[in-house]
This record gives sequence, C-alpha cells and structure tokens, in this order.
Amino acid sequence: MTASEEKFTRQRLLEVQTLTPTLFTLRTTRDPGFRFTAGQFARLGVRKPSGSIVWRAYSMVSAPHDEFLDFFSIVVPDGEFTSELSRLKVGDELLIDKQAFGFLTLDRFPDGRDLWLLATGTGLAPFLSILQGFEAWERFERIILVYSVREARELAYQSLIAELPQREYLEGLGHKLTYLPVVTREQVPGALNGRITRLIENGELERAAGLKLTPEHSRIMLCGNPQMIEDTRQVLKARDLNLALTRKPGQVAVENYW
Repeated sequence: MTASEEKFTRQRLLEVQTLTPTLFTLRTTRDPGFRFTAGQFARLGVRKPSGSIVWRAYSMVSAPHDEFLDFFSIVVPDGEFTSELSRLKVGDELLIDKQAFGFLTLDRFPDGRDLWLLATGTGLAPFLSILQGFEAWERFERIILVYSVREARELAYQSLIAELPQREYLEGLGHKLTYLPVVTREQVPGALNGRITRLIENGELERAAGLKLTPEHSRIMLCGNPQMIEDTRQVLKARDLNLALTRKPGQVAVENYW
C-alpha cells in the first residue's frame, strides 16, 4: 500500500507538556490536506513495539486555521494507548487519520442567543477549538464556558482561556465570554464547588453566569465524562432542553467518543 492509499498521515510530535501525573498536552505537525471543523476529533495512532497500531479519538484543541494540531490527554492507568503515547518524545512519529469526525460543531444550532459550553476534564478540548474561531463570538450574545475538574491543579489551558477575549480578531466581542471554573473535590477561591448537575439543579450555575437556561435562548454543548453527559442531559431535559438531532432541532449537543 502506498502512502497516498493509506488512511492516515505520519506526523511528528513537536511538544509534550505534563500538567499533572495523569494529564498532558501534545502538539503535532499537521498535514496540509487535513481539514476539520472546530469541535471535531481525529483518530490518533501509535505503533506498539510489536508493530501493531493502537488508535484512539481525540478532539482538536487547536483552531482549524492553525498550522499544527494540539491535543489534550488523560493517562489511563495501564491503558494500551496512553501507555504508548506517554513514552513518545519530541520528534517521534504519531499517526493521524486523514479524516476528521464528530458533530459537536456550531452548525448543530441554527439559532439561539446564549451558548453554554459544559466540559469535564479533557472534554474542554473541542470548546477551546471553537473559541479560537470567530463564528461563536459573532453569532451569540453570551458565551458561558464551564470547566469542571476534581482538583484545582487539573485546570488546564488557563492562560489560553484568559487571553482569548483579548485577541485582535475578536475586538469588541471579548466581553461576551464568561468563564466559570468548577472544582468538585476541594474549595477553591473563584471556582464553583460541586457537580455540574447539582449546580444546575440548585440554580448556582445560572446565578454565577447571571443568565437563565431557557429553551428559547440557550444552546448547550456537553463534552467529557460519559456519566456527566448522561446525567446532565436528564437534568436539562426536565427543563425542556432537548437533544438536537438531524431532523429535529433542539437545544443540546453532545459528543460521545469515549
């Protein structure tokens, strides 16, 4: 099979940053022909010593216009993929599928006034990609980014989130973003405490945002722990906020690639 016939391209690792013993970020080169929409994911492959390839799905953190690709990963204890991935060093090869996948993209919502982005852990990745583009800032009056982790040290990309509203191409739009960090296992100044579902049920999330969750105005994206997604969907459904399907417009979009 020739390189052009293969379903993947061979890329190089440009940077690896360890955030905690279980979290790390990586940056790779990008094939000029690789296209994606903010919010989508790619399949990454690593070769095992045996020569076989292990594949996993990762959302892009980087913007569609960047010349590189950024990813955010958790280390799974004894995980077949992350064990191999964590051994890689700058300059090593990483395989990336030629096609991007996923529907956690802004075109899921033809309308809406307020965009809520609710993430746990590495589920933050697609939202950073979306926020590094222009469309969300142009389309929505308010953008609420909710990022939930267990411990404060797991709050990643804080400098990126802080500088986003100051970017030149967002001049006059940066005020639309409200960032609400959530830490579930410890009390941290400036962060909410508790599971996202509880913060919605007791009204704390809406109070912190200064905004109501309503079927008319709210468009909500969920990404992260599958249990969080399922539980939050049920809480939102009780408020008449329903899943956006291909043939049925709704207020909630989710990504399930775990």
